[in-house]
Amino acid sequence: MSNSTLPSSQIASQTLQNYPTPLSPPLPSISKEVELARAISASSKSSLFKLSSTDVLYEDEWLIAVNKPPGVYCESVLASAPCLLSGGSVEAGSDGLSEGTQVNLPELHLANRLDRDTSGVMIITKSHKVAAKLVKAFTDHKIRKTYIALCIGLAPKWKQIKIKSGHGRSKFGVWRVYAASDVGRTLPGGSSVRDMVTSFEVLSVNGKGSFKEPSNFQKDEENIIMVKEKAVIDDDAKKDEILVRAFPQSGRTHQIRLHCQYLGISIRGDVKYEGVYEWKGKTYEGHELHAESLSFEHPVTGCPVMFRAPLPFWATQNEELKVQAISFKFQSQPVHYLRYRLLQWAKENGKSEELNTCISRMCKLALGRKFYGVYHSTLLYRASMALMSIVSISGNACHNHYYSMVMAK
Repeated sequence: MSNSTLPSSQIASQTLQNYPTPLSPPLPSISKEVELARAISASSKSSLFKLSSTDVLYEDEWLIAVNKPPGVYCESVLASAPCLLSGGSVEAGSDGLSEGTQVNLPELHLANRLDRDTSGVMIITKSHKVAAKLVKAFTDHKIRKTYIALCIGLAPKWKQIKIKSGHGRSKFGVWRVYAASDVGRTLPGGSSVRDMVTSFEVLSVNGKGSFKEPSNFQKDEENIIMVKEKAVIDDDAKKDEILVRAFPQSGRTHQIRLHCQYLGISIRGDVKYEGVYEWKGKTYEGHELHAESLSFEHPVTGCPVMFRAPLPFWATQNEELKVQAISFKFQSQPVHYLRYRLLQWAKENGKSEELNTCISRMCKLALGRKFYGVYHSTLLYRASMALMSIVSISGNACHNHYYSMVMAK
């Protein structure tokens, strides 16, 4: 019997059988109501949101790195940037300017996006050209990203793992995990399954562990999960609190959240992907996922840079983890970039001789010791802004001001 003589329902059934089968569960029933409430709350919060100087991790004439808070939409962060850059002289409106205001502001663009409830590093560029370079770097996977997530589930036996799967929208428009072998196959709606790769490392279980520098997974790729079938999760198993660091090597929507769900350690508060809504008597208003760092070559200077956002409270409740998390060594590359920027400023302002000694001493200081409680990108920004505001004092005084400012942070 030809297809033309088959009932339409039977034809539809045969068509659906040709589509790949999603391997992660559909949305839980609770997610619709909770997500709607969260969206309404975020819209209200976002409409009132304004970036402040404390949100800034780094800034130069080409880009600005900020620490996005949870529960705020990316577009609201971008919309509030003109007011910050103009020192408050620009009020946000339909075009970002108040009536009668004439301020020459750069052309601002989002270089990366974070989910509504995800906090952490966001990059805003100040020109279309720089934006295009960074977007290409993201597309070409030349930007290294790390995330921190607090998950609930049975503590995994692995310390490090890499998971490879497919990613795409199911027939209901929901993002799902697919088998790695399904990559390239057509999905309902005309899109296709794309590859999705994430590496994970366990930092702590129930508050016990060590917060360490990100691992280099290129040296150890033995522990790999190639997704082939639905995961078997024991819902009655013991539930632990697991702090993990994730390294997404592709840039798929909800990638880390989906892979955590597949591994049976859904992110706390992530009701869309089976994360607990209530835990130990507390209700969570969003998922606990934080964009910890971005590393890449500066699109203009070519210098290696890394922007790291301070960890949220939920990631540092264990005192040992807190101390280790804030004691990362200040890295050398941004210091060399600081030297470049300050020397350029000194030359433009006729202060080269006065500041040369100061800058050299600062670079040696930063390269030779650890700054506890100071992330290097924050230090770089604060030091640059402080020094560029000091014109009349001597090099020694400038150095002393810098040192006291850093140690007091």
